Amino acid sequence: MRAIYEITRPKEYLSPLEEPLGNMIREWAEKEVIPRRRRFDEDWRDHRLIEPAFRKLMGEMGMQRAPFPEDLGGLGMGHSEHLGINSFLVMEEMARADSGMAVSYGVTFWPLFMICNEPHVNRRLCEEFAPMFCATTEARFAANAMTEPQGGADIENLDLLRGSTINTTAVQEGDEWVINGHKLWPTNTGGIAHLFGVVATTRLGSDDPRDFAFILVPADTPGVTQGDPYEKGGMAADKNGDVWFENVRVPVWYRACGPGDDFKYFKEIISIGSLGSIAMVSGCMLNVYETLQEFTSRRRIRGVPLKEHDAIGGVLADIVRDMEIIRITGYQYARMIDRPDLYGERWSEEMVAKGRVYKYFACDRAVEDLGRAMNIMEAHGADREWDVEKHWRDLKIIQLWMGGKQLCQMETARWFFSCETL
Repeated sequence: MRAIYEITRPKEYLSPLEEPLGNMIREWAEKEVIPRRRRFDEDWRDHRLIEPAFRKLMGEMGMQRAPFPEDLGGLGMGHSEHLGINSFLVMEEMARADSGMAVSYGVTFWPLFMICNEPHVNRRLCEEFAPMFCATTEARFAANAMTEPQGGADIENLDLLRGSTINTTAVQEGDEWVINGHKLWPTNTGGIAHLFGVVATTRLGSDDPRDFAFILVPADTPGVTQGDPYEKGGMAADKNGDVWFENVRVPVWYRACGPGDDFKYFKEIISIGSLGSIAMVSGCMLNVYETLQEFTSRRRIRGVPLKEHDAIGGVLADIVRDMEIIRITGYQYARMIDRPDLYGERWSEEMVAKGRVYKYFACDRAVEDLGRAMNIMEAHGADREWDVEKHWRDLKIIQLWMGGKQLCQMETARWFFSCETL
């Protein structure tokens, strides 16, 4: 039987950290997550099982320190020439165990990347917030407060709407920002966020990039309220809820990059978000591959293992075909992110569009393939004992976020076909 790590990835792209980092995350997953994940669905509100696994990975193992500079206690990922490759590796390994934990971990870095990544490091804010993540062994979470009730993913549709539909306002009064607004669905809300990256406008209705603001807001700031977590169809380890900002005051220098630059570098979050999504799809599929190997070898029809029947073998081949393409594509995109000298900056329209292409291709293929896998397993496909239905539910959520398939299609057509109104 072939091991999951024989599913192809371009070995010439791998970083020196590939083996030690991969082994560390895999060992954590096998010990702290996989034996317990079938009970995660009932733990969606309290995280009694989920929180200890997060604490082990993020606090005790120090993975929440990743983006900060080394001299501030971080791991220096923000200036690593292997940012994309290392991010893909970690997210893939985590998602093999539980993609809800992967997205919760990955999104913690979205606001931090705005201040920690080269070439737009905000040293003052790194020094301000590094102790929150680097001086503790408790898990610390950040949330990207972006989506709003009236517009859904409009905020992510930057090249067309340019922030003109943002209703959360940031008004400068002296040396402070005063923030008012309502956000919903941010990962790591529902009461667990310690730090918010808030997308706001400094002038309602403006499509001027200089009015698009990204401001860091500690969760314990007066006027910040987190609602209860939503009960979802999957990804129990990723808490989502409503967040209200009512006359929230933070120092004016808590703005991440400044007028015009917040808009530009926020696109980097979209690219990295697409990369992480592909990695999570790949990780889920790797675990399903393991399950199919076991099931189709153990299950016998007419005295022959299920996998030896022509009809089943053809479906298995189609599934592994898609796994190969998804994984190779994901690592290629990670390499493109790490080589701006060849492919352009992470925040360019081209890189955003290509990330959208790869993300929605991966999600479409994986959701279809999980349905095929469940068909092969018949009633066992819906049995929680096998975990396939868990990955099926989680993969559908990956397909839906970041504007879903529709925004991916719009941005793809916009760049490749120069569409002006999509």
